[in-house]
Amino acid sequence: QLQLVESGGGLVQPGGSLRLSCAASGMRLDGYPIGWFRQAPGKEREGVSCVSSSGGVKNYADSVKGRFTVDRDNAKSTVYLQMNSLKSEDTAVYYCAAVLCSEKTRASTMMTLYDSWGQGTQVTVSS
Repeated sequence: QLQLVESGGGLVQPGGSLRLSCAASGMRLDGYPIGWFRQAPGKEREGVSCVSSSGGVKNYADSVKGRFTVDRDNAKSTVYLQMNSLKSEDTAVYYCAAVLCSEKTRASTMMTLYDSWGQGTQVTVSS
């Protein structure tokens, strides 16, 4: 089963940027579509973005469209989430997971392939 590790979170001021990374532990994630999720305190986990295994399909939730960019470097077996123009409402623990990701996928409701989650990485947007 694919095990993923998230990194790159931190504290940033509103309007700032962060880049999150998602890597596989002990194996490569090249052949997997990968999704990013987040969970804010007291809220359910929500889908943010996904990228197909080739990188040719990318979907975003409306709340992050135009501010976040998902990308992958299969040579490095890593998926990235570039987050710009961060807002306080982006504060959450961010997770990555293997998902179903096609042109018809809605990022906000995408389905994971496995029912397991990593520890995530905390993103805090605050002045």
